[in-house]
Amino acid sequence: MQLEDIKEIAVLGTGTMGHGIALLCALAGYQVRLFGRSEDSLNRGFRNIRSGLELLAKGGLVEASRTEGVMTNIKGFTTLAEAAAGADFVIEAIVEDLAVKQGVFREVEALVPPHTILASTTSGLDPTKLAALTRRPERVIVTHFWNPPHLLPLVEIVRGEKTTDATVGVAMALVARLGKKPIEVKKAIPGFVGNRLQFALLREALYIVEQGWATPEDVDAAVKYSFGRRLAVTGPLESADLGGLDVFYSIQSYLNQDLCHERGPSQLLKEKVERGELGVKTGRGFYDWQDGRVLAIKKAREEDLIKRLQEDKF
Repeated sequence: MQLEDIKEIAVLGTGTMGHGIALLCALAGYQVRLFGRSEDSLNRGFRNIRSGLELLAKGGLVEASRTEGVMTNIKGFTTLAEAAAGADFVIEAIVEDLAVKQGVFREVEALVPPHTILASTTSGLDPTKLAALTRRPERVIVTHFWNPPHLLPLVEIVRGEKTTDATVGVAMALVARLGKKPIEVKKAIPGFVGNRLQFALLREALYIVEQGWATPEDVDAAVKYSFGRRLAVTGPLESADLGGLDVFYSIQSYLNQDLCHERGPSQLLKEKVERGELGVKTGRGFYDWQDGRVLAIKKAREEDLIKRLQEDKF
């Protein structure tokens, strides 16, 4: 199958990832078959899709006059049989549970044409295991969109042991057609690429706070007001080249041995979770979120991501 053969895309799930992916597919002109487990979940998904479109229109990324046309590209269904029927590409975005996803893949495979590619937007599950119950594992792949998918460009394309180059090629081309930035993860590793990098930084940040060397506020400030600003322009390896590999080698020779090497979760994080301090969802984590501060931060983050989307060139 070629990219040009894709006419209809089934998106399974109406939650945070599902509605954003459905928006992207519809915006690119595809007919989208959106699956939700109930009419309520579908209605919630459609509300979020419209809200996302309005945000993009406000940022000048979508013409406001296109909103209704994009919405008509999406049809909602409450059964997998209806949603998957005739789909050329399926993107699963349901609960992050291997057994549940395996069951859905097995069921959906029996409903779609033989050429259909089955993709999952899992943030870490092995595509080989996702394909374990299917008859055509060569057409199973991970397309890991980042949250929120309509604002963050990266999509990690991860192949399983039996995924063919042709499947990878179509997935990469489709993601690019959606206006996203695909990267190929050549081997399925825990956390893929993005989360490995993200959690390496989080591990050290937690360690510094745990040791009492700096407050959470100052650790966050250290990232936001230094290398965090340039990472959007130059990644870690580009930054190393720019700074001089001899310099980075010298720093690594003494610093690496002093970095956190804990193999398990942070003790500080464990204590927070045990106290029910889970962050925004409970009103307190490393910060107090009960003063309405979260709305201001989310708004500022959205505005910054919109600005970067306006500047993206790839």
